[in-house]
Amino acid sequence: MTEGALGKTYSSGELIVRQGDEGNCMYVVQAGELEVVREEHDGNVRVALMNAGDIFGEMSIFERELRSATVRALGEARVLSVDKKTFLRRIQEDPPLAFNLVKIMSHRIRRLTEDLATLKAKTSPPAPRANGQERRSGRDRRHGGGRRSGVDRRASAAGRGRNA
Repeated sequence: MTEGALGKTYSSGELIVRQGDEGNCMYVVQAGELEVVREEHDGNVRVALMNAGDIFGEMSIFERELRSATVRALGEARVLSVDKKTFLRRIQEDPPLAFNLVKIMSHRIRRLTEDLATLKAKTSPPAPRANGQERRSGRDRRHGGGRRSGVDRRASAAGRGRNA
């Protein structure tokens, strides 16, 4: 690892953070590629690859929890660390930065929810539907499915008028 004016350069295989360590800052990938690995009882599981512009470790800015994964360089990589004090100062200077971080975290939560649902679908029996009904093909009524178009409604009303 070498320090430059902005960020640190890590060599291939070098750890940036280790799962289980205390965290007090987040990171921004400036160049190169990183691997995010979760250490499980039956081995390591790669959970993500990161490239320039990606961030990680942001949970430590908000929580005092241990690192949830190990991050290592795949080839040479430059990474900038941002501590909580610097982060909060930057948020005051540039409020949209907070929105962008929430957007990134929201995207990750959505992706993790989809991944979890996929895993559960592979390992669990299907959950029963409300009222014992199977979902209709297409979209449900909350999202416009099952709704008739204005033309269909008018044609139906005209048909009722003739038969009345």
